[in-house]
Amino acid sequence: MTAGAVPSLQTASHGRRDALIVALGLLALLAWDATGLDLTLIHAVGSSNGFTWRDAWWTSRVLHDGGRLLGWLALAALVVNIWRPWWEGPSRRERVAWVLITLGCLLLVPALKRVSATSCPWDLQVFGGVAAYVSHWQFGVKDGGPGHCFPSGHAVAAFAFVSGWFALRPHAPQAARWWLAGVLGLGVLFGWAQMVRGAHYASHTLWSAWICWTACALLNALVTRPQAARVPGASPR
Repeated sequence: MTAGAVPSLQTASHGRRDALIVALGLLALLAWDATGLDLTLIHAVGSSNGFTWRDAWWTSRVLHDGGRLLGWLALAALVVNIWRPWWEGPSRRERVAWVLITLGCLLLVPALKRVSATSCPWDLQVFGGVAAYVSHWQFGVKDGGPGHCFPSGHAVAAFAFVSGWFALRPHAPQAARWWLAGVLGLGVLFGWAQMVRGAHYASHTLWSAWICWTACALLNALVTRPQAARVPGASPR
């Protein structure tokens, strides 16, 4: 095996692992929906009077408004990273792709929300709203509420940056792991805040994470495959 074939083999290995995570994640999400845990959890934090944490300073101002601001500041930092790299390794082309993939995720989930018929938990009759609960899998069935609540747009302020895992992984594995842990941790925190506020079910956050991971994995494969093919001595595919 030639030395030039190593990057190509590594890319293929990463691609298989990423595809496996996509498949297992989808199965886990389908299983979650089948359990009805969304309703169990949302009833644990809401009542007929609504949601105590809906307008709380910590959840509304810090984790919601502050989280959104943090996401845009992080995107601006990645733009700066194109010309003034924070890490050695990723090429200019990879750094540009990093920004574009992140931005794509930030735009994709809100676009999906715009066509969603699912209303937020705080819109349900049982919590003082007007909507009836309808699973987001019942396509075309209206719940009587305003809709446009699936998946979680706010959690994407963190999950969109899972792109950094894919960008850093070939060059700085340790930094990539820390990056991924931070992104997932913030995403879960943002999702928790939105759930206790009544803005989203837990599954909305999980689906946002899956969508961002899947989109990043697919787009990263498009970026890295041509590079692997151009490595001198790499075996033709």
